[in-house]
Amino acid sequence: MAKHPPYSVVLTYTEDPQQLIMQAVDSARLAPLKSGIMEVPFFVDDEEFKFDDELARQLGVAMLNVIALGRPDINQHLAVTQEPIDRPLKK
Repeated sequence: MAKHPPYSVVLTYTEDPQQLIMQAVDSARLAPLKSGIMEVPFFVDDEEFKFDDELARQLGVAMLNVIALGRPDINQHLAVTQEPIDRPLKK
């Protein structure tokens, strides 16, 4: 099995063609570029968090909101629930 370095993810929106491009970048190579750049911390609630569907949904919404900060025209295309979605309790 191939050994991979720790990755960071860069998500970019392009207009022509309209698409989102995700890039996996070696975190060590990206580190010098992150100095002085806006950070948007994304906290998990506790030590026993799970990377579940709701966390993935909230992360996706947060990423789209950050992209829309620099491209306000994208707001017209955002049709996402900003708040966490209540899930029924498991019995």
